[in-house]
Amino acid sequence: MYKRRLIGFCCVAAVLVFSLAGQAASAEAPPAVKSGNAPQKPAKPAVSSAEANPTTPQLDSQFLVREVVYNELHDHDSHGYWRYWVESHSGNETVLKQAIETPRGQVARLEASNGRPPAQEAREEDDRRLHRLLTSPSEQAQHFKDYQDDEHRIGRILALLPGAFLFELPQPQARSSEMPECPCYHMRFHPNPDYPAHSIEARIFHAMAGDLWVSVDNKRLVRLDGKLQDNVDFGFGILGRLYKDGWFRLERTHVVSTANGGVGYGDWKTQRLEVHMTGRAMLFKTISRETSEIRSGFAPVPPGLSLQQAAALVHQSVNAPDTQPVALATAR
Repeated sequence: MYKRRLIGFCCVAAVLVFSLAGQAASAEAPPAVKSGNAPQKPAKPAVSSAEANPTTPQLDSQFLVREVVYNELHDHDSHGYWRYWVESHSGNETVLKQAIETPRGQVARLEASNGRPPAQEAREEDDRRLHRLLTSPSEQAQHFKDYQDDEHRIGRILALLPGAFLFELPQPQARSSEMPECPCYHMRFHPNPDYPAHSIEARIFHAMAGDLWVSVDNKRLVRLDGKLQDNVDFGFGILGRLYKDGWFRLERTHVVSTANGGVGYGDWKTQRLEVHMTGRAMLFKTISRETSEIRSGFAPVPPGLSLQQAAALVHQSVNAPDTQPVALATAR
């Protein structure tokens, strides 16, 4: 839940950053689709029957997208809570944080900056921020409101997918170096010219074309790539503009709790987000966002943690996962 700033520009960044962690929002369920509420086993590496048998009837792309959106929007019906590491790259700066999810929002603590322990001033400022959250009812109320707002925004954006875009027929793909998570259906998409995009969020999202990968076994979003096909203006370009060719990439992974030696439950979590967009606000001020975020080391935590309990956990010493430095991409 890392979160606002240029009119629609932030809508995309904020939506995607917490997106598609695939989290809940109320939406109308499409008919006759899977609820996705039952605990899911990890996807098997074997090639699915649809991939093995080329004579399998082709799936309807719009129905498949509606099924995926339904599963994503109902993720919170049975999801768990997780502890993980967040490595963020922006410009020449790399920041590593430890994060813990709770029903009242996420608790995070700074662990490293540019590969080194944070400077004393940065550590003290981060501790003061966390102290304010734990001791101020108004801070906690705002924290929870921001969390809910992000959840609802994610839901609104996901709900746009079936109507705002036209999807090519799904192409089955086995597990590969490009898509190692699981066997997937791959669909290219482009804007639906008949879709009425009224909100700022809808206008930005609808201006994109790209590729969608969906888990064959779970019908969950595995990867989403989008690229702006045209400039997007606000207030006839006076208030702001997002420039053509800006793009994002979202990757998700299936994480499973095996507590007490059992198979446990599984959730789909965002493991990587790339946002590369350039815009202009209020006539001449140019704003650029080049950012990459990687999440790893997912471990389950009790579902009823309070903010205070999560803060106590986040202060406990744990080893950061081994991750390779990630250079920001400059083109897609």
